Amino acid sequence: MQKLTNNELGRPTLSTYHQLEKLPLILVLDNVRSALNVGSSFRTADAFRIEAIYLCGITATPPNKEILKTALGATDSVKWVYFEDTLEAVQQLKSNQYTVIAIEQTQNSTMLNKANFIAQKTAVVLGHEMDGVQQSVINSCDYCIEIPQEGTKHSLNVSVCAGILCWEYYRQNLTPQ
Repeated sequence: MQKLTNNELGRPTLSTYHQLEKLPLILVLDNVRSALNVGSSFRTADAFRIEAIYLCGITATPPNKEILKTALGATDSVKWVYFEDTLEAVQQLKSNQYTVIAIEQTQNSTMLNKANFIAQKTAVVLGHEMDGVQQSVINSCDYCIEIPQEGTKHSLNVSVCAGILCWEYYRQNLTPQ
Protein backbone atom coordinates (compact mmCIF):
# COMPACT_ATOMS: atom_id res chain seq x y z
CA MET A 1 0.00 0.00 0.00
CA GLN A 2 1.22 3.46 -0.91
CA LYS A 3 -0.12 6.52 0.87
CA LEU A 4 -1.91 8.91 -1.52
CA THR A 5 -0.64 12.43 -2.05
CA ASN A 6 -3.00 15.37 -1.59
CA ASN A 7 -3.22 15.77 -5.37
CA GLU A 8 -4.18 12.10 -5.79
CA LEU A 9 -7.10 12.56 -3.37
CA GLY A 10 -8.92 14.64 -5.98
CA ARG A 11 -10.51 17.07 -3.54
CA PRO A 12 -12.48 19.98 -5.03
CA THR A 13 -11.14 23.51 -5.03
CA LEU A 14 -12.82 26.01 -2.72
CA SER A 15 -14.80 27.56 -5.58
CA THR A 16 -15.93 24.12 -6.81
CA TYR A 17 -16.85 23.08 -3.26
CA HIS A 18 -19.15 26.09 -2.91
CA GLN A 19 -21.04 24.94 -6.03
CA LEU A 20 -21.50 21.34 -4.88
CA GLU A 21 -24.81 20.17 -3.47
CA LYS A 22 -24.69 19.97 0.32
CA LEU A 23 -26.26 17.41 2.61
CA PRO A 24 -29.37 18.90 4.25
CA LEU A 25 -27.76 18.70 7.69
CA ILE A 26 -27.02 21.64 9.99
CA LEU A 27 -24.93 21.46 13.15
CA VAL A 28 -26.19 23.77 15.90
CA LEU A 29 -23.54 24.48 18.52
CA ASP A 30 -25.33 25.50 21.73
CA ASN A 31 -22.93 27.50 23.92
CA VAL A 32 -19.85 25.44 23.04
CA ARG A 33 -17.08 27.06 25.06
CA SER A 34 -13.99 25.68 23.31
CA ALA A 35 -13.07 27.40 20.06
CA LEU A 36 -10.90 24.36 19.28
CA ASN A 37 -14.06 22.20 19.31
CA VAL A 38 -15.76 24.72 17.06
CA GLY A 39 -12.87 24.54 14.58
CA SER A 40 -12.93 20.75 14.62
CA SER A 41 -16.67 20.84 13.91
CA PHE A 42 -16.03 23.09 10.90
CA ARG A 43 -13.47 20.64 9.57
CA THR A 44 -15.89 17.74 9.98
CA ALA A 45 -18.68 19.73 8.32
CA ASP A 46 -16.40 20.35 5.34
CA ALA A 47 -15.43 16.67 5.12
CA PHE A 48 -19.06 15.52 4.89
CA ARG A 49 -20.23 18.52 2.84
CA ILE A 50 -22.99 19.52 5.24
CA GLU A 51 -25.15 22.56 4.67
CA ALA A 52 -24.13 24.83 7.56
CA ILE A 53 -23.13 25.34 11.16
CA TYR A 54 -25.17 27.56 13.47
CA LEU A 55 -23.07 29.08 16.24
CA CYS A 56 -25.13 30.08 19.27
CA GLY A 57 -24.67 31.94 22.53
CA ILE A 58 -21.09 31.93 23.85
CA THR A 59 -19.86 29.79 20.95
CA ALA A 60 -16.90 31.51 19.28
CA THR A 61 -17.21 32.68 15.69
CA PRO A 62 -14.62 33.07 12.93
CA PRO A 63 -12.19 34.63 12.66
CA ASN A 64 -10.79 33.23 15.88
CA LYS A 65 -7.23 31.98 16.31
CA GLU A 66 -8.25 28.73 18.02
CA ILE A 67 -11.04 28.00 15.51
CA LEU A 68 -8.64 28.57 12.62
CA LYS A 69 -6.04 26.30 14.25
CA THR A 70 -8.27 23.23 14.08
CA ALA A 71 -10.54 24.16 11.15
CA LEU A 72 -7.57 24.31 8.75
CA GLY A 73 -9.44 26.56 6.31
CA ALA A 74 -12.90 24.97 6.65
CA THR A 75 -14.34 28.28 7.88
CA ASP A 76 -13.97 29.41 4.25
CA SER A 77 -15.87 26.44 2.83
CA VAL A 78 -18.65 25.86 5.37
CA LYS A 79 -21.51 28.34 5.67
CA TRP A 80 -22.10 29.54 9.21
CA VAL A 81 -24.60 31.78 10.98
CA TYR A 82 -24.47 33.25 14.49
CA PHE A 83 -27.50 33.35 16.81
CA GLU A 84 -27.39 35.01 20.21
CA ASP A 85 -30.04 32.57 21.42
CA THR A 86 -30.12 28.88 20.47
CA LEU A 87 -33.92 28.83 20.73
CA GLU A 88 -34.08 31.41 17.94
CA ALA A 89 -32.00 29.09 15.74
CA VAL A 90 -34.24 26.12 16.55
CA GLN A 91 -37.39 28.12 15.77
CA GLN A 92 -35.96 29.22 12.42
CA LEU A 93 -34.99 25.66 11.54
CA LYS A 94 -38.43 24.32 12.42
CA SER A 95 -40.10 27.03 10.34
CA ASN A 96 -37.96 25.78 7.43
CA GLN A 97 -39.17 22.18 7.97
CA TYR A 98 -36.02 20.78 9.58
CA THR A 99 -36.27 17.95 12.05
CA VAL A 100 -34.38 19.29 15.07
CA ILE A 101 -32.61 16.73 17.24
CA ALA A 102 -30.61 17.29 20.42
CA ILE A 103 -27.65 15.04 21.10
CA GLU A 104 -28.16 14.39 24.77
CA GLN A 105 -28.69 11.69 27.35
CA THR A 106 -32.37 12.01 28.27
CA GLN A 107 -35.31 9.91 29.31
CA ASN A 108 -36.59 8.19 26.18
CA SER A 109 -33.67 9.27 24.00
CA THR A 110 -33.22 7.29 20.77
CA MET A 111 -29.94 5.43 20.47
CA LEU A 112 -27.98 6.56 17.41
CA ASN A 113 -27.99 3.07 15.88
CA LYS A 114 -31.84 3.23 15.87
CA ALA A 115 -32.07 6.73 14.30
CA ASN A 116 -33.33 7.16 10.75
CA PHE A 117 -31.92 10.17 8.89
CA ILE A 118 -32.79 9.06 5.36
CA ALA A 119 -34.06 11.93 3.20
CA GLN A 120 -34.69 14.26 6.13
CA LYS A 121 -33.67 17.88 6.47
CA THR A 122 -32.02 17.59 9.87
CA ALA A 123 -30.48 19.93 12.41
CA VAL A 124 -28.44 18.44 15.24
CA VAL A 125 -27.97 20.45 18.44
CA LEU A 126 -24.72 19.80 20.31
CA GLY A 127 -24.21 21.36 23.71
CA HIS A 128 -21.76 22.92 26.10
CA GLU A 129 -18.86 20.64 27.05
CA MET A 130 -19.86 20.42 30.72
CA ASP A 131 -23.56 21.29 30.83
CA GLY A 132 -24.75 19.77 27.57
CA VAL A 133 -27.72 21.09 25.62
CA GLN A 134 -29.89 23.56 27.53
CA GLN A 135 -33.12 22.00 28.85
CA SER A 136 -35.19 24.75 27.18
CA VAL A 137 -33.59 23.79 23.85
CA ILE A 138 -34.22 20.08 24.46
CA ASN A 139 -37.87 20.95 25.13
CA SER A 140 -38.05 22.61 21.70
CA CYS A 141 -36.46 19.72 19.81
CA ASP A 142 -38.37 17.00 18.00
CA TYR A 143 -36.46 14.30 19.87
CA CYS A 144 -33.07 13.43 21.37
CA ILE A 145 -30.41 11.03 20.19
CA GLU A 146 -27.90 9.39 22.45
CA ILE A 147 -24.62 7.92 21.26
CA PRO A 148 -24.16 4.52 22.95
CA GLN A 149 -21.14 4.39 25.25
CA GLU A 150 -19.65 1.55 27.25
CA GLY A 151 -16.85 3.24 29.21
CA THR A 152 -16.64 5.00 32.55
CA LYS A 153 -16.99 8.56 31.22
CA HIS A 154 -20.40 10.22 31.03
CA SER A 155 -19.99 11.80 27.62
CA LEU A 156 -17.90 12.22 24.49
CA ASN A 157 -16.13 15.39 23.38
CA VAL A 158 -18.57 17.64 21.50
CA SER A 159 -16.48 17.67 18.31
CA VAL A 160 -16.23 13.87 18.43
CA CYS A 161 -20.05 13.74 18.71
CA ALA A 162 -20.30 16.05 15.69
CA GLY A 163 -18.06 13.69 13.72
CA ILE A 164 -20.03 10.60 14.67
CA LEU A 165 -23.35 12.25 13.82
CA CYS A 166 -22.15 13.66 10.50
CA TRP A 167 -20.76 10.27 9.52
CA GLU A 168 -24.01 8.48 10.41
CA TYR A 169 -26.11 11.00 8.45
CA TYR A 170 -23.71 10.69 5.49
CA ARG A 171 -23.70 6.89 5.74
CA GLN A 172 -27.48 6.66 5.70
CA ASN A 173 -27.91 9.09 2.80
CA LEU A 174 -24.90 8.76 0.48
CA THR A 175 -23.28 5.38 0.92
CA PRO A 176 -24.68 2.13 -0.53
CA GLN A 177 -26.96 0.37 1.96
